[in-house]
Amino acid sequence: MVLAPSRGDGKEANFIQKFGRAFVRGDAFTKLSLLVWGLGYIGHGKLIKALLVTLVQGLGLYFLGTSGIPALKKFGTLGTVQMEMQFNPVTLKNEVNNYDNSFAILLLSVIAMVVIVSLVVATMMVVQSNYLLQQQKAAGKKPNSFRQDINCYLNEKFYVTLLTLPVLGVVVFTIVPLFILIAVAFTNYDQQHMPPAALFTWVGLANFASLFGGQSLSMTFSYAFGKVLSWTLVWAFFATFTNFFGGVFLAMFINNKNTKCPRLWRTLFMITIAVPQFVTLLLVRNFFSDAGIFNTMMNNAGVTDLLKTIGLLGQSMDHIPFLTDQHWAKFMIIMINIWVGVPYQMLIATGVLMNIPSDILEASTIDGASPLQCFIHIKLPYLLSVQGPALVTDFVKNVNNFNVIYLLTQDVYKTKDQAMAASSAKEVDLLVTWLFRLTQEQYNYKMAAVIGIMVFIICAIFTLVCFRFINKKEATFS
Repeated sequence: MVLAPSRGDGKEANFIQKFGRAFVRGDAFTKLSLLVWGLGYIGHGKLIKALLVTLVQGLGLYFLGTSGIPALKKFGTLGTVQMEMQFNPVTLKNEVNNYDNSFAILLLSVIAMVVIVSLVVATMMVVQSNYLLQQQKAAGKKPNSFRQDINCYLNEKFYVTLLTLPVLGVVVFTIVPLFILIAVAFTNYDQQHMPPAALFTWVGLANFASLFGGQSLSMTFSYAFGKVLSWTLVWAFFATFTNFFGGVFLAMFINNKNTKCPRLWRTLFMITIAVPQFVTLLLVRNFFSDAGIFNTMMNNAGVTDLLKTIGLLGQSMDHIPFLTDQHWAKFMIIMINIWVGVPYQMLIATGVLMNIPSDILEASTIDGASPLQCFIHIKLPYLLSVQGPALVTDFVKNVNNFNVIYLLTQDVYKTKDQAMAASSAKEVDLLVTWLFRLTQEQYNYKMAAVIGIMVFIICAIFTLVCFRFINKKEATFS
């Protein structure tokens, strides 16, 4: 008897409904596959597939039995046994006891949760797969052989083959670390609670309270977070749009018909792309140091004295604090970033501008539009429509731009703000460089995790709002 598909068997049925229907209507082998994946395939004549899926299921259950479940049992406390030396009466020596490692417990627990979810989802898929085999058998159709299944995944379902490894990579290298980062933000994992010598435990929202104020000891973190966050947003805005408009204007200048030797100019600016960024930034840092060549040139040219006269420099200073004063440093960081980033935008803008139909520009010129009007009403809207998503990406990238800030200011800029110094922050820090300093210098992983979550929230909100605005604009124009 052939089982006729019900009205709900179409695409509108969701994954859980399909699983429930498959289990309820399935035969004994289909139901047994809920417990042991391979039993269903053996009953439906798929021996090799049964062995493979059972092996995968066995590996998952072995991990849970040996490491995952024991870690999950301690997940609520993250361990209670401190590492210490104990006298062994058998060996008559002091030996390390069987201690708990809080980070290992946290890591294995997160992995165990991911494995459990994966096994549950895979089990539901196996049940549905066996139900399809059951339906094919009931309809008198011969199920595909293992060789035919391989050919299917190399042809019709080749997208599944291609996506399998990237999806596993996302789970292992993105989702699991993200869950661990979120979990650490709710613990007291810092230099005083460093595994394996010491344990750390859950503290709830105490770290978030410290970041946003509350206790007197945490006011420095709240103060530093406000200063660093404001500079991060200012930096990301100027770094994104100065490079964008700088690249556009440079591309328009080089591609202008009146410009001589455009290939030479384009090549000269592209040299900055060929040189590794960290080499450029370290050289520029030395150029603009207090005793660097640029300060020597400014002294010899009388610029330093002029700045003293107009009040931009203190009378006791014999150099321009390009990277040692917070206001000068922030200005110079943005200027140096223009030199580093504009050539990339020039290449992108060149390609976009070349795709603007020439008849539109000619018609606007005939109608009496000035070059400025052509740029504002034709070129700029076209550039923004094409590069809008790229600008959003550039803003997020600049929020997390570690290289420019760290390489220009590390070991050069010293903060004089004691509240900032108490939180291991500097006025020129971005959230990402502050996070790095907290982990590498202070081993304050709990606050670094909180700041990491805040960076993610800021970038996610900005991205969602901007893409929603871009989609509305595209819908309006279409």
